[in-house]
Amino acid sequence: MSWAVDHLVIGAATLAQGAAWCEAAFGVAPGPGGKHALMGTHNRLLSLACEAFPRCYLEIIAIDPDAPAPARRRWFDLDDAAMQAALTAGPRLIHWVARCDDLAAECAARAGTGIDPGEILAAERATPQGLLRWRIAVRADGRRPAGGLPTLIEWGEVHPADHLAASPLRLAAFDERRLVAEIDSPKGRVRLEGLA
Repeated sequence: MSWAVDHLVIGAATLAQGAAWCEAAFGVAPGPGGKHALMGTHNRLLSLACEAFPRCYLEIIAIDPDAPAPARRRWFDLDDAAMQAALTAGPRLIHWVARCDDLAAECAARAGTGIDPGEILAAERATPQGLLRWRIAVRADGRRPAGGLPTLIEWGEVHPADHLAASPLRLAAFDERRLVAEIDSPKGRVRLEGLA
């Protein structure tokens, strides 16, 4: 397996709640993101990049109430009743995504060990700099991979970090298996413990 930490996923009941949580937790407002027509979700982003985790960022994601329901279950368990109930109590670190150069090969390797790698989907969203395109492996039931494994993503020519505004946040440490992140911020080091 050959991948790198691409981004941490903060699930929220609404994008406004996610943004308010971010400001309260870190003392920094998240930047703009966009809409995912494929999944009926929308997001806001904030750079976490540092030497140890280059091009890493924080994604705050929520179901877009203005979008039509997707034809499939949404990614990251967002359609799951237990996840929705958990996010009603407040935004949480729910998952992480790893970038790779050959998504098909990585998915084949997972399948070879008996792990459902998910279906490779082509996705895109509009940005002020043009269309952002990527391929991502998502299970048909929308569930996150088990055992601390990340969702796998392969970016097109442009990575979202290429256009993120500078941020005072840095990902200081990340425990993949336990889904625990430590982020340096203007409010000091913040520890996020993921939702199983």
